[in-house]
Amino acid sequence: MMHLLSLLFSALLCQASSAEKSIIGLYGGTVEIPCTFEANKIKDVTLTKWKYENVDLLVKSKDKETVILATDEYKDRISLAANLSLLLTGAKLTDQHTFTCQALITTNFGPNIKDFSHALIVHKAPEAPFITEKAAELEIGKLTKLGKCIAKNANPPAKIVWLRNNKALTNEENRTVIMVNQTSGSLDTESTLLYSARKEDTGAQFSCRAEHSLASGLVSPPETFVINYSTEKLVLEVISNSPPVEGNDVTLKCVADGNPRPTSFNFHIKGNVTKVENSDNYTIANISRKDSGEYKCSLIDHPSIEAAKNITVQYLDVKLNLDKTVIRHAGNSLNLNVSIDSSDTATVSWTKGGVKINKEPEIAKLAYSDAGLYELEVTMGPLSRKASFRLTVEGAPVIRKLDDQNDKDGHRKVLICEAEGSPKPAVSWNINGTLIDEKSFDNGTIKHKISVMPSANLSVACTVSNSFGIDTRVITVSSLFEDVKVDKRDSSDDDDKTKLVVGVVIGLLVAALVIGMAYWMYMKKSKQGSWKTGEKENGSSEEEKKLEEKMEENSQKADV
Repeated sequence: MMHLLSLLFSALLCQASSAEKSIIGLYGGTVEIPCTFEANKIKDVTLTKWKYENVDLLVKSKDKETVILATDEYKDRISLAANLSLLLTGAKLTDQHTFTCQALITTNFGPNIKDFSHALIVHKAPEAPFITEKAAELEIGKLTKLGKCIAKNANPPAKIVWLRNNKALTNEENRTVIMVNQTSGSLDTESTLLYSARKEDTGAQFSCRAEHSLASGLVSPPETFVINYSTEKLVLEVISNSPPVEGNDVTLKCVADGNPRPTSFNFHIKGNVTKVENSDNYTIANISRKDSGEYKCSLIDHPSIEAAKNITVQYLDVKLNLDKTVIRHAGNSLNLNVSIDSSDTATVSWTKGGVKINKEPEIAKLAYSDAGLYELEVTMGPLSRKASFRLTVEGAPVIRKLDDQNDKDGHRKVLICEAEGSPKPAVSWNINGTLIDEKSFDNGTIKHKISVMPSANLSVACTVSNSFGIDTRVITVSSLFEDVKVDKRDSSDDDDKTKLVVGVVIGLLVAALVIGMAYWMYMKKSKQGSWKTGEKENGSSEEEKKLEEKMEENSQKADV
């Protein structure tokens, strides 16, 4: 039956055909190639056959299973859809053929053949572009082939754009020429860039981008190129850890802007020209203040191309007019002179015994307390200079204080002798005692303590002496036993005085009481004897007056 249908199919093939159409599929995807029928006519199709060019792919009879006729790579990639379309999986660029659907339609009017053809076009994104045939170097002002960019296996072919530092390049006369090579039918695109370099292209990154409707961001790895140009400018640099300082080494470096850079230079050192080969630097050892001035470097082949630099050498000298050890007599003056020679303003500071002082130690009248170690520091930028002297103030000793006091238990006397003088005075006493303490000799001052137990009042002498003189002072020290007697006597006298005051007060109170009673008795008798004569009354009045005066006198004594 299938054979008869095929013969009928072949006989009727030339009766009807349709115009070829195009269909686009994506690379790697499944493409549906339609066998164009109206939906209500599919039921009339009794036989369907698919082929490409002269190769049969498959055939299907109505109400029968599809039969795969292909024996090549298509046998595992094709199938028939319910609407009689050809399904092709894993589309490839090699699948771009004309596929034909042949359908046998049987109606009341008899059999009829329909022929539908479609040209399959497979679209594919390009592979990542890359640059080949790269230039070894570029020369300023000369149009040179920089390289060729290739974007492969794209359909339709990709468009190539050249980039410099990620910015698109366009054709520019005598600067940039872009040539595109696109062979007809080829899936690859090639673009060649001719480029005239400039100085600013040193370190610039060149790349190319493939532009396509199916992909974006396809850019080749960036490339940098050596840019060759002649030296036009020199710079002379001074290499030093700080501003050039006297006594240090200073290196001069000549920097050229050419590429490749020159390797040999002339250095102009204080009027003399020194040729330095295979190096761009020159070192001045142990530089001094007389080396300050202008220095130059130049190209050996082009002496007119040169660079200059002024160098100022920093220096600082400090001189003190005193020796390391200074000895002066107390009361004399200390004259100080600091000489500073520097390339700039310097800062001066003084310390005495490690403690900062606010002015120079220039003293009109020396005291023992002025003795000590004086240190000078002068700074200017990174430079620092120091000087010092130790001042000793000498003189005959003088006792400043001689005193005695009881110890804390009251059992002994403590004698204190404090004196000034230098060299250190020797201290002696005219009595024997126990040494308690002798403070260290400091700034010409010494303090000496002894303890004694005097049994009687003493005149104690402290004597201090050194090579310049002697001094003695005497103090009267009372006996410890005398102090005790005085304390007891003072206590007894106080008791006697208290008793005396109490007795006087009591006597006065008794006398006042007796006088009061007598006065009261007298007044009582006077009232009973009022009949007496005036002569008697006058006598009584006088006696009464005397009695009142006596009472007043006693009252005043009582107050006392």
